[in-house]
This record gives sequence, structure tokens and C-alpha cells, in this order.
Amino acid sequence: MSISMVNERAISPPPLWIRPLARAAVLLARGIAKLSPERQFALLKSLRRGARASRADEAHRARNAVLFVSVMCTGPWCLQRSVATALLCRICGTWPEWCVGVRTEPFTAHAWVQVDGIPIDEDTEQIDCFHRMVVIRPRSRKEPSE
Repeated sequence: MSISMVNERAISPPPLWIRPLARAAVLLARGIAKLSPERQFALLKSLRRGARASRADEAHRARNAVLFVSVMCTGPWCLQRSVATALLCRICGTWPEWCVGVRTEPFTAHAWVQVDGIPIDEDTEQIDCFHRMVVIRPRSRKEPSE
């Protein structure tokens, strides 16, 4: 699904307390990645309930932990990486903006997380070339039921 993006390795070892949570998020993400897109989106929308919006440092910490504990979340496996990052944020009580986008030349798709419209540890110039098809934002109190 992905093109090569920047920073696909952990920057530093994460704290010990978050590593088992990151492993759990990676395992869950592997299962979610096998679902149909409709089921993925519905499940992620339901999982975001009750979580506050992630801050950039929280999303960065989650992504770093996911990359540290799983080789399968490095390289071209952006869907599993982004879902695992969002799930780890959710386990910690927050939710980032989870995005899927496409570009046409060359055609490719990519999934990532962002906070306040700013991609977390991604090449922003490349991300700007993607048309965001799906964005699952933290649920606001004013948002109608879905």
C-alpha cells in the first residue's frame, strides 16, 4: 500500500512500560489490516469513542514504540503501522487522526496518522501529494452520532 517514507525505524528505545502495549497493538493491527476496508473504518470509528485527541508527542511516542517492537511495521506496511499507532494511542486514552490517501502519478496508496493535520514522522512533502480518502478524527462532543 505504501511508498517509502521517512523515519521507518524507531528513533530510540521506548520506555519499558509501553513495549507490551505496543506488541498488543501490533497484533490487533495485523488482524484489522486483514478486514475489508468498510469493516476497518467501522471498527476504527468505534474504537475512537471516549478518547481525547492525541497530542503530537503522544502520537510520536506511540509510532516509535510500534516501530521498535515490530519489524512488520517498518518498510511498506503502512496500513499495519498506522493502525497499530492509532491503537496504541487509544490504549493510552487518546486518538490521533488516522488517514488513508491515494495519489495518481505514480498510483499508490498510503496510510498514516496525524495530529491537527500534521503527519507524524512522515515526509510532509510526499504526504501533501496524497488525496485524503478517509480521515478518522477524534470524536468531538459536538459530532453527531454515526
